[in-house]
Amino acid sequence: MDEHYTHHHHRPPHKHLVRYFRDNIAIVFGIVIMWRSIWIILDAVDAYLFGNNQILMAIPWMILGLLILYLPDKDLKELQKL
Repeated sequence: MDEHYTHHHHRPPHKHLVRYFRDNIAIVFGIVIMWRSIWIILDAVDAYLFGNNQILMAIPWMILGLLILYLPDKDLKELQKL
């Protein structure tokens, strides 16, 4: 194999490991920030529509969540993973 190729394309394992964790931690932070933002928006919708009534808020969101899980493949197998 060409020495120039191996010199520039082969990195020690620890550099790959550092990059792997750096990239995955960035993905995790991105997902958490998105989840938190959606949570805040849904809290605002709940407060507007249901006046912070916990029971009135939970029932429609639970039904919507079940529909989201059910509709793509017409089953609730995703709940078995819990």
